[in-house]
Amino acid sequence: QAEYQAVMGTNPSMFRGDESLPVEMVQWTDAAEYCRKRTELERAAGKIGQQQAYRLPTEAEWEYAARAGTTGIRHGALNDIAWWLATTSGTGTRPVRRKTPNAWGLHDMIGNVGEWCADWYGPYPSGASTDPSGPPAGTEKVVRGGGWHFDDWLNRSAVRSGSLVDSRFFSVGFRPVLSP
Repeated sequence: QAEYQAVMGTNPSMFRGDESLPVEMVQWTDAAEYCRKRTELERAAGKIGQQQAYRLPTEAEWEYAARAGTTGIRHGALNDIAWWLATTSGTGTRPVRRKTPNAWGLHDMIGNVGEWCADWYGPYPSGASTDPSGPPAGTEKVVRGGGWHFDDWLNRSAVRSGSLVDSRFFSVGFRPVLSP
């Protein structure tokens, strides 16, 4: 929330208090605008190059990062890696980076808040594919990662859903990526 507040000048989150809580209650368009503004600010400050940009991950990038080379339903025991219904008692988000990271050092890929992705939501292509992208247009964007109020079967690397771009949920945030 602190990072979002610094860039956007506001905090839409329902659950507040600790600065390290994930931002939630953001529309997909809010997340995309955050990426645009952060890119602009960091380029101006010389923190990133002119060719670099923050953006939302594709759905394929998100799953690749969440799995971190694993092939199981999760990269570890759920209680160790995620805030979910059994560890939150259904009372809200928890501070980030408090659970065990995956093999690539990424925290909270599963649980706590679901994360907006860049792709439009649609059925997967038939047959095997490498780095698939969503349909070229649609009405819903992909959300990945489960959430603090979901049971174990919805907090898995492969779970996906779609939501309208102007939707706000107390369990959906985002994770920007920096493109070269």
